[in-house]
Amino acid sequence: MIGNWNEKILIFQLQTKRDPDAFASLYDIYVTRIYRFVYFKVGSHEDTEDLVSEIFLKTWNYVASHKDEELKSFSGLLYRVARNSIVDFYRAKKDVGSLEDDVALDVADTGKWYEDLTDKLDAQKILLAIKKLKQEYQEVITLRFVDELDIAEISEITGKGQVAVRVTLHRALKKLKEIVESNQ
Repeated sequence: MIGNWNEKILIFQLQTKRDPDAFASLYDIYVTRIYRFVYFKVGSHEDTEDLVSEIFLKTWNYVASHKDEELKSFSGLLYRVARNSIVDFYRAKKDVGSLEDDVALDVADTGKWYEDLTDKLDAQKILLAIKKLKQEYQEVITLRFVDELDIAEISEITGKGQVAVRVTLHRALKKLKEIVESNQ
């Protein structure tokens, strides 16, 4: 709860004073989550870094130009900007199809190489299964389980009602389970 209040204070400072320190603090809070979200969709570290920079710049400009509007959720705004930036990125490349190029999973060397290898193979199977889902399902699963967002945040990001998000998530998980089980 304290973290939520700190974030609200930072948003207030950002909107009322255009405080760059407040924005820097919000950046620190969200950069890892946004990076992971974008990388999962793009698959290239270089492209991800460029997009994340662009996303935060667009967000800063939006907040600065809409200072009279109340910003209810910084994360919601940030993820909407990220989604739109990813769409723009693929439109520019004209290569919307392949999202699974260069997806790398890093597994730390803890001396348990067999368990690490098994975990890595399981993770790769799940990633490949997720890639077989339609885009809508990929997105809700990523937002819920990779980015660990709650249903209300996903609802705001996707522009769907919370019930619709729950239904979509349920259907996505059911379909993912079918795909994983059929590949075994």
